[in-house]
Amino acid sequence: MWAIIKKEFKSYFLSPIGYIYIGIFLLMCSIFFYLDIFAYMSTDFTYMFGSASTVLTFIVPLITMRMFSEERKNGTEQLLLTSPRSVTSIVLGKFIAAALVVLVSVAATLMYYAILCYFGEPQLGKSLVAILGFALLALAYISFGMFASSLTENQIIAAVISVAFFMISWFLPGFSNAFVNFSLMDAFYMSFVNGTISIQNLVLLLSFTVLFIIFTIMVIQRRKSVK
Repeated sequence: MWAIIKKEFKSYFLSPIGYIYIGIFLLMCSIFFYLDIFAYMSTDFTYMFGSASTVLTFIVPLITMRMFSEERKNGTEQLLLTSPRSVTSIVLGKFIAAALVVLVSVAATLMYYAILCYFGEPQLGKSLVAILGFALLALAYISFGMFASSLTENQIIAAVISVAFFMISWFLPGFSNAFVNFSLMDAFYMSFVNGTISIQNLVLLLSFTVLFIIFTIMVIQRRKSVK
């Protein structure tokens, strides 16, 4: 699996995708840092992540849309599926590689925390909880984006499916309170942004991630059996 992780991680930076993702993410974080924190002379680091979480809806599909769609389009999927590696290791390898790209960008946001430390005393514990929640939300988005990519050979369609799903899940609680406990964005906002870790919201984010990794394995396994 390590070989897959290494290959996939390198591929993000041998193409513009990885740089575009990190560039857009840090650009938006810089804007939110100024608008939500610096402009108000605040030291609450969590405000920036609260705003930046909305950006994930549109930029995570940039790195997930090509995961399996590109393999099918280029005709390399058959080579991948007939390799001695298991489907589980292939899916997990691709997931971990994408997760590393996201975690690198999240780690880069610590420079904003360093700026806050220079001007004030931000709460370290609250900030770390917000970073943890943000990372878990990103991983949940990656798992669904990967699943969407496994369904089609068209990268654009995979990206559209992902964005549409994220937006629908984002706005569903506004139509009915019954969806509040199933909203990934609400799970992040209602606890992690406030500096608290809710077991219910933690389980929701983790179980969503695991569920769609399993769904992706099932889709790829079925395609392998057909071939």
